[in-house]
Amino acid sequence: MGETVRTLAYGSWPSPIDAATAAAHEGHPEYVGFVGDEAWWTEPRPTEGGRRTLVRRRPDGTEEPVLPAPWNVRSRVVEYGGHPWAGAVVDGRPLVVFVDFADQRLYRYEEGGTPRPISPVSEVGGGLRWVEPQLRLDLGEVWCVLEEFTGEGPTDVRRVLAAVPLDGSAAEDRDAVRELTDGRHRFVTGARISPDGRRAAWLAWDHPRMPWDGTELLVAEVGDHGTLGRPQIVAGGTEESIAQVDWSADGRLLYASDRSGWWNLHRDGQPLCRRPEEFGGPLWKLGLRWFAPLADGTIAVVHGRGSTALGILDPETGEIVDAAGPWTEFAPTLAVSGERVVAVGASPRSAYEVVELDTRTGRSRVIGAAHDDAVDPAYYPEPQIRTFTGPAGDEIHAHIYPPHNPGCVAPADTPPPYVVRAHGGPTDRAPLVLDLAIAYFTSRGIGVAEVDYGGSSGYGRAYRNRLREQWGVVDVEDCAAVALALADEGTADRDRLAIRGGSAGGWTAAASLTTTDVYACGTILYPILDLASWGTGETHDFESRYLESLIGRPTEVPARYTERSPAAQADRLTVPFLLLQGLDDVICPPAQCERFLARMEGRRVPYAYIAFEGEGHGFRRAETMIRVLESELSLYAQVFGLNPPGIPKLELAK
Repeated sequence: MGETVRTLAYGSWPSPIDAATAAAHEGHPEYVGFVGDEAWWTEPRPTEGGRRTLVRRRPDGTEEPVLPAPWNVRSRVVEYGGHPWAGAVVDGRPLVVFVDFADQRLYRYEEGGTPRPISPVSEVGGGLRWVEPQLRLDLGEVWCVLEEFTGEGPTDVRRVLAAVPLDGSAAEDRDAVRELTDGRHRFVTGARISPDGRRAAWLAWDHPRMPWDGTELLVAEVGDHGTLGRPQIVAGGTEESIAQVDWSADGRLLYASDRSGWWNLHRDGQPLCRRPEEFGGPLWKLGLRWFAPLADGTIAVVHGRGSTALGILDPETGEIVDAAGPWTEFAPTLAVSGERVVAVGASPRSAYEVVELDTRTGRSRVIGAAHDDAVDPAYYPEPQIRTFTGPAGDEIHAHIYPPHNPGCVAPADTPPPYVVRAHGGPTDRAPLVLDLAIAYFTSRGIGVAEVDYGGSSGYGRAYRNRLREQWGVVDVEDCAAVALALADEGTADRDRLAIRGGSAGGWTAAASLTTTDVYACGTILYPILDLASWGTGETHDFESRYLESLIGRPTEVPARYTERSPAAQADRLTVPFLLLQGLDDVICPPAQCERFLARMEGRRVPYAYIAFEGEGHGFRRAETMIRVLESELSLYAQVFGLNPPGIPKLELAK
């Protein structure tokens, strides 16, 4: 006998997906690599203070964390970090160099030993930080990107390529760190060394550009003693973004450039596979990899349009053979060893897991962080890929997650409430993967719409450029267009729409509440709210001039900085909202929220503000994420008249 399906109002469906279950599955494996024949990667530990650990897969298939708590393998270079470790087998044992989050020093670790620091400490500003380590065992060094603060301000910083001795002689001696470049560029990526060891290639860019706007590809000769000659610019520019560079096995230069309007692969300046899809993406973190050359001349690629597949590209024919399997999305991390490719893939039915593709047989399999159904998969949402039309006739891409629960239906002729989710970046996009934080709502009878508004990556440069000088306009209009279209077609309840977003998505959520009447409430996480102060010293160096492309130069359009800021338009906000902020956030600092709330004083608009100690930009601790989900659900319950069982009530102040 099947279970009886109950008829219950939307938002009151009982669900096995509680906030603790969703929080425990937050985050995913990153930064895959090989140490000898073993695949290694970093993995989140939400219930261990939100740290990230290194995980290895032994030859017998067992996985084990390499470093116990409190070690936290995570870089803070450009605040978003990047690839934080490198390893090799030396004398039959793994030798690993990694960055620890607490002090940002490089540590050397050998199996059975204790990590010991090999980089020095600086008391100036944010100190010394490292990312993209590469072992140069022939030189007895590890080559990295060094970020060095020269003063107390967030933009008092320089970045160079540097070599750190593996023997620990630089642990107390800054002079023992060998700088490889001269700091003429504000931003650099780690160097990739050609197979013959004679050339190095890396990317560089300068303010006010962001790396998805324009980067230069630099190549320099490598001298006998590991010195770099004068670099030459071989590709890129102010309106050409190169997302990644590497070398083929026969020493030819490979890179992903968007000169055609899409990040496509090039070899020695010639396109290898010209397609209207992406073989690269926005370089928010240093060391992201969308392609990896194999010894036989083929290239492993993460590619797609709006979603990504893992494939093997034959550069001679331009043909790609994609890996078979259930995965519909691959993260920008790849590693190769011989005929093996290791990647990180996910699907609407499975969270991100470590996947290995054997290029000899074409077989792919999960080798690490395997998805495990924490609840009956019958409760997972069933997403729809949709395209909507914006106010100017532009396409808007979105993923729609209708309410879904195998044991419940709602009364006929009552459309459900919907939450529109605006992603961060704003150059990010919403991957079509299992997210228990979404299932937390859909399984209770609340629909979710993830909108890849104009400015999102994955759809070509022209789609990204729709947001130039239009931030707070195009993103707001596109989210509203999707919300209203869902209401018009009867999918969503026009009177029960909410908007939610974090970081740049928090900006979009706040701007939507202050400039439209589409939403009955909103959830705003670690947002930008006040453009003028954020763009004049309140944020970190990487994004300190980002607003020049998103809004316009402040000297030319000063009024726009006020007109678009939710903080300046706080008197126009009339619906309840939830504001969530990490107190250690240096990207979108708490001062933004505090000024916004000061302007709400006396307005009698119900709201809640929750600030979390020990959290930065993006929440990592399980207890934080539990409170966030339960508070968000309680807000919607109070505003939409829902009755979710067992949820603590969020107290709304006025």
